[in-house]
Amino acid sequence: MMMIVRNIPIFAIIMIGAIMFSPYKSIAQEQKAEATWIWYPGDYEIWLSNKMQARRTERGAFLPPLWRYYSPYALVTFKKDFELDEPDEITIATEGDFKLQLDGKLIHGRSKTLQVPSGKHSIVIKVYNQEAVPALYIQGNRLVTDHTWEVTFEDKEWIDETGKASDQSGTNWETVGSWNFDNAEEKPSLFKLETTPQYATSVKDAGKGQLIDFGKETFGYIRFHGLKGTGNISLYYGESEQEALDAEFCETLDELTFDGSQASEVTLENSMAFRYVQIQADQSIEYDSVSMLYEYLPVTYHGKFKSSDELLNEIWDVSAYTMHLNTREFFLDGIKRDRWIWSGDAYQSYLMNYYLFFDNESVKRTLLALRGKEPVASHLNTIMDYSLYWFIGIYDYYLFSGDEDFIKNFYPRMVSLMDFCLDRRNESGMMEGLPGDWIFIDWADGLSKEGEVSFEQLLLARSLEAMALSAEIAGDQEGKEKYQILADALRDKLFEVFWSEEKKALMHQRVDGEVLDTITRYANMFAIFFDYFSDEQKNAVKEHVLLNEEIQKITTPYMRFYELEALCAMGEQAFVLEEIRDYWGGMLDLGATSFWEKYDPQESGEEHLEMYGRPYGKSLCHAWGASPIYLFGKYYLGVKPTSPGYENYVIEPHLAGLEWMEGEVPTPFGNISLSISMAEIKVHSAGGQGTLTIKSKTKPISNTAEVVAMGEDVYELKITPETKHQITYTSFQ
Repeated sequence: MMMIVRNIPIFAIIMIGAIMFSPYKSIAQEQKAEATWIWYPGDYEIWLSNKMQARRTERGAFLPPLWRYYSPYALVTFKKDFELDEPDEITIATEGDFKLQLDGKLIHGRSKTLQVPSGKHSIVIKVYNQEAVPALYIQGNRLVTDHTWEVTFEDKEWIDETGKASDQSGTNWETVGSWNFDNAEEKPSLFKLETTPQYATSVKDAGKGQLIDFGKETFGYIRFHGLKGTGNISLYYGESEQEALDAEFCETLDELTFDGSQASEVTLENSMAFRYVQIQADQSIEYDSVSMLYEYLPVTYHGKFKSSDELLNEIWDVSAYTMHLNTREFFLDGIKRDRWIWSGDAYQSYLMNYYLFFDNESVKRTLLALRGKEPVASHLNTIMDYSLYWFIGIYDYYLFSGDEDFIKNFYPRMVSLMDFCLDRRNESGMMEGLPGDWIFIDWADGLSKEGEVSFEQLLLARSLEAMALSAEIAGDQEGKEKYQILADALRDKLFEVFWSEEKKALMHQRVDGEVLDTITRYANMFAIFFDYFSDEQKNAVKEHVLLNEEIQKITTPYMRFYELEALCAMGEQAFVLEEIRDYWGGMLDLGATSFWEKYDPQESGEEHLEMYGRPYGKSLCHAWGASPIYLFGKYYLGVKPTSPGYENYVIEPHLAGLEWMEGEVPTPFGNISLSISMAEIKVHSAGGQGTLTIKSKTKPISNTAEVVAMGEDVYELKITPETKHQITYTSFQ
């Protein structure tokens, strides 16, 4: 989570100047380009998230999100200035009605093809759609819709009494949005996740019906084969057998009415999360068998991990499956119950994604869906800390991807959300809950959120640092200075108010001007990997807070993730491995096939299924349960970027008692592959400049890189791209 300052390159400034000099982009020498559907940036993500989140039900009842819904702009205008060295014929497809102007002249009719002569041109197309997102697709030999087009939701042109249009306007143009809809028939509004058949592993009687077990947590559509008769079929879904058998209290259910006129193979309309499904049919109904269509987003598992410990290998595999189940149109928190997009949950998914899929499009879609539109009237998901995670998530995205354009394009939306947050500070410059604010932090019994909570101030300080760096990327020097001053001042005040030299910790809260005698783990562990503490403070916090059994323990994988990251950042990899074996292994011992929203080893039996005052309220497939993916990649394989897009990175492997481990970490250049034993390390990287840091009893030997002694048995080697590095050393294990 390190923040890296990076100036705009000189070549970028030169290119900006060239674009300003001439608005016409020559496409005379280009090969025939492929088109993609384009839209107003962020609108498709909002529309798609609306549809997805509106699919949540609770025992068959519609259950919409708790926060504000936004809508796409119904009328948008696309434009492009370009130059052709020869005539071009273009085909036009739109989602909605459209109006086309070429060089300021209206093209009459609704022709789907247009002959464009050679020379300099300006094309402007307005698209109207009230039901879906106004979108445009143009394919020619030279002219195509792509990321070089601009779009606006408003137009300040006018026509005078002679019929002449204005020569200038105050319209704000933005770079278009797009995804991967790359042919005219593949309309964005028709997007669906992919499906593949899955079959039951066992079927047994359940009263007069059946209990179907699909063997593991899954997501999709139930299918009936050989269906006959007339009547009703009731379905009761469960992540556990107990839930599916409890028709009165299971979280999700469905019903099918069959009149005999349909085909004998029927697929239900609603996709659900489950392992088990209880089916009760009227006596007049018969069917041969039941299967399902597994519904998923087709992402690639670029990240890999394997070690000498089979339990850790299973934990990684189940974590990866848990993460994939919750990676859908957007990153979800849980697939059974919420099926909503929560910013705090999504923030962890971004980090896990960078070490598993490295699917940047899913990150961007989720960030944009969460942000919504102007004006800002509440925190994201109504939660104060979730607004702040959003800022940090954007800069982390830049660090891992190197995508400057995303920050440049959406920086104004960062500014308006930060303005909202800053306006909600109190007279001491800190944030505390106001009417309508939900301060979440974590699910923890008796956790007070009253007054000024140190954890919230910590997140705000980090968010302001993210804003300062994003402002620099966006070319807002005044904003950079403003946000950096605010960040520095808040960090100083954070320690002035909350740091206790006696307790060797950040205290939890201040209420009515008085710091209460309460210590929690939250602010203390974040301040470690945010690098806010001195080395002395870090060691003191590790002893007095993180390893202190008297401080309230964390029982959610959500915050367990950060606690273990803080310990890893302090060099406690061996201790953390034991915690992972115990915590995540404990869920596996109870039969988990995906990781849960919460796990308390002190609970037993059906207590493990309870939450929110409901017998099956707990999610048994929750994205934040997949955090070992991130921990193994960053702190055991030891790979992390130190400049945007992995242009520079470090590898600091830690066997932590393992005999060997191997894996791959995805980057924008391709994978970094590692094989580590107690005597040898093999590294191969597809790009970027890396630094391998290892501790060895003897000076390591490498025939590909110079070995530099750093002192105290620590050595560094430079890792160059497309080179098979092989290093022999002597481990301290």
